[in-house]
Amino acid sequence: MSSSLTCAKLTILTITGVTIQIIGLSLFVYGFFPVKPALSGVSGAESFRPPTCTPLHNQTDSDLPPHNLKSLYKELSGIAPFDRLVLMVIDGLPAEFVLGKDDKPPPKALMDAMPYTQSLLANGMAIGYHAKAAPPTVTMPRLKAMVSGAIGGFLDVAFNFNTQALLDDNLLGQFLKIGWKMVMFGDETWLKLFPGLFTRHDGVGSFFVKDTVQVDQNVSRHLGDELSRDDWDLMVLHYLGLDHVGHIGGRNSILMAPKLLEMDKVVKMIHTSVIAGQENGQGQTLLVVVSDHGMTYNGNHGGSSFEETDSLALFIGLRNHVSDYALYTLNTVYQVDVAPTLALLFGVPIPKNNVGVLLLGTFGSFTDDQQLKALELNSWQLLRLLQAQLPGLSCENSPCDGFSDDQGCRINKCSGNIENTICCLYLKATMLHSSWRLKDVSRPYSKEDYSGIVAAYYEFLKTASEWLSRRVTDKPVNLLAFGVAAMMLSCLILLSLIFSFYKEVYNMKMQQCFDSKYSMHTWSLVETFVLGVILILVVSMGSSSMVEEEQYIWHFVTSTLNILLLRKMMQSLPVEASRSLFGLYKGNKKIAFQMCSIFVLIISGRTLRGWHQGGVNWTYLPDISKWLEKAGSNHVKSIQLVSGLLMISLCLFALSLSGSRRKISLAVGFSFLMFGLLVLQHIQKYQDNIFVSSNYNATLLVQIIFAGLGIATIGTFVAYPWLMPICISKICSSHHSFMSGSVPIEVQNEYPLLELKNSLYLIGWAYLFCWCLLQLLLQQPINALPMLLLFVQILASLIYASNGGVHHKQWVEIAALYYLGMAGHFALGNSNTLATIDVAGAFIGMSSYSTLLSGILMFIITYASPSFFLLSIVMYISVDTSYLVIPQKADSEHLLKNMLAFPCLVPLGVNSIILTAYTIVLLLMRNHLFVWSVFSPKYLYVCATTLCVYIGVSFVAATVIYSFLVLALRKRMQGFSSIDTR
Repeated sequence: MSSSLTCAKLTILTITGVTIQIIGLSLFVYGFFPVKPALSGVSGAESFRPPTCTPLHNQTDSDLPPHNLKSLYKELSGIAPFDRLVLMVIDGLPAEFVLGKDDKPPPKALMDAMPYTQSLLANGMAIGYHAKAAPPTVTMPRLKAMVSGAIGGFLDVAFNFNTQALLDDNLLGQFLKIGWKMVMFGDETWLKLFPGLFTRHDGVGSFFVKDTVQVDQNVSRHLGDELSRDDWDLMVLHYLGLDHVGHIGGRNSILMAPKLLEMDKVVKMIHTSVIAGQENGQGQTLLVVVSDHGMTYNGNHGGSSFEETDSLALFIGLRNHVSDYALYTLNTVYQVDVAPTLALLFGVPIPKNNVGVLLLGTFGSFTDDQQLKALELNSWQLLRLLQAQLPGLSCENSPCDGFSDDQGCRINKCSGNIENTICCLYLKATMLHSSWRLKDVSRPYSKEDYSGIVAAYYEFLKTASEWLSRRVTDKPVNLLAFGVAAMMLSCLILLSLIFSFYKEVYNMKMQQCFDSKYSMHTWSLVETFVLGVILILVVSMGSSSMVEEEQYIWHFVTSTLNILLLRKMMQSLPVEASRSLFGLYKGNKKIAFQMCSIFVLIISGRTLRGWHQGGVNWTYLPDISKWLEKAGSNHVKSIQLVSGLLMISLCLFALSLSGSRRKISLAVGFSFLMFGLLVLQHIQKYQDNIFVSSNYNATLLVQIIFAGLGIATIGTFVAYPWLMPICISKICSSHHSFMSGSVPIEVQNEYPLLELKNSLYLIGWAYLFCWCLLQLLLQQPINALPMLLLFVQILASLIYASNGGVHHKQWVEIAALYYLGMAGHFALGNSNTLATIDVAGAFIGMSSYSTLLSGILMFIITYASPSFFLLSIVMYISVDTSYLVIPQKADSEHLLKNMLAFPCLVPLGVNSIILTAYTIVLLLMRNHLFVWSVFSPKYLYVCATTLCVYIGVSFVAATVIYSFLVLALRKRMQGFSSIDTR
């Protein structure tokens, strides 16, 4: 029978579909996640004048010497600025550690860890704020927000690993214009954002999270000398140790309190050295302690939960004394508010793209006129930004320009479109301020008048800031439409290939099937449910809550699927066999093995479901992992070692079931066993040694394991097909029942099907053993047992497939493997927020930071389960028999197509549906309140899952094709040599 869907045509169309999908995805990502547009240029002296329809361009600003420019700014602002700034960044410090939460002070242990800082707050010598950070909560975009007042694009999370110079208007650039000398010690991100700006610096790498000690000592060792100098105006100190402590041990790490105490001593040293003794005259120094983001219970960050966005802004050295401690320690502001506040405190223009609102509480020592002037300057800056963003904000006959009359005093409520509302609010504030100035000259003013003006200014500032922060950037509609269309076309190509091959398999089996009970048209509840799962996933994507708690869907899917498979097995039992287990085993061993494997899947799946309370909203609920962690690290380590031993034992047992050549199997098994024992040694000796920032012996051992596993796995893949014994006898294949009834003798004699089965089994085994050992090394210790259970699920699935015969539906089993992989992904503690990415594991075995290597390790950790199940498809092909129903005159292309079509197309097809559907959902949700905090992070995960599927399918296809071609070549050559000897 000649098939219209040849192997070459199938390959070309599959590659074409994937290529179109990649192009469409790239176009959509480029169009949907643009870098936020920023106004070019920098603010100058015009910032201190009212905005006009035709902005005044002072050509002399750039020509003025720094000293004269500083004097000009001071004169125009009318605010007496501070002279020097110490900006201390404590990476990852949650504000609640210092200021408490929900009207309650911090726990006593945390207050005792920072006694000096707490005394400053209690005595009114410091003002603290909960400064809410915008997602993504990673370092680079948060630093940019604090120095520029602008909220960057969502894809800044990717640029965080490869920081580029900040070209937009920012505080440090403004300080440089007035002649400030700046020094920096700490996170080298500052050096990448501001190259050549610092006269002295000592940068440290920010991503090597195993270091919690030296990374901060490299900063503090400069303090004594620098505090005694007077040749700098700005000193940036960026401490990374606390963030690293969080990544390693979470919020409750035993290293957290000592690290807080270390930071408290730094605050005390700076305050006593340069602030405490200064007079209320010249030489005023301000210490600002900030954090870039907070951290979750597990010590990670990147998402939008309260724990991650709760950053600190603490001002020490202000000349006003706060009488009400609670008033300023419980205030919640935004992180971008730091930029305009510092700009006005130090008498420089507010950065041009700032969307922040000044913190008026920091101006307590200034006069009422100066405070209102600061609000006015902030309002002018935001109005200029609004005029650039809103073309409809016309200046013609608009009250936004002239304010000579007193109409604003009679404005009570502002409504209408955004342009009218903004102009109305601005008019109201400026008219009240103008009236204040007139009263100040003619008659005394009251405190109520002042409060009314402040309230009016803040109403305008908050409205403008909120609109600018949430403003959706204009997206190129044509680009997005083309991207979506390309992904839909790709999806249709892949699904049509699956359907075409399904029809071909049906026709082939119907021609060779003599069992009248069998029919490919008979759809059971299992097949219907497998397809219904895709519909469930697509529908759930439109709900932000279901996106946040997606793990419940996958656990439901896998549990229900296993129950349906068990029901199907029970229905297929003969009556006499179903009365007892012994009767079942005696009557039909294959069904008995399948039922036992389903029971194993159900039990292991339920255990995995309860291991981590994943998602976003219910992580505080108890689960098995929290219970074990409370029991102590020794218990967790014992479970990890036992899980490792069981995993190695199961791998060796699986190897013993191989029908391949004994000596070769023993050699391969021994090599992997040796590296398995090294992994257990590393766990026993080094893994819980959190007090050592880096250990040369531990790093060397891990590097040896990495290299050894790579060589052993690649060596098995490359060499084993060449070392397999080739059988050329006509009788050789007839003794193997797995293909004696379905494969024609001519095909058995011409092609090495038995050898291919054994070869794929051993290579697939090597893949799985290598992956198990890698995950034992890289995953958190608490995840060792879940990895064991995932391996048990793979073995149970293989046992189920190997006893299914030639008439079971292969596409159902491949889809089930895909679903199990996704359920396992969430069972390991992953979610759809960036905070659950395990950064600490990405530096195991690394002696220095490498963006590429750490990124690869991070991907391996995050996608451990989906990759695990995709790699298991190689072993699945070796034990599956459904593809062996082939015609009499089958060629090599037909055999390869039968082996690879469903194993490659089903994962690609299912993922293609999910990717295309969620792309459309994201496009529809582009104006949703949670588009950046919920839907966009999920889309990044969908894109990463797509990459995972591409890699997994490529491994499967390359392994099968390479092994088949090598074995076919050897069999043909050996056949020729045998003919010659005759």
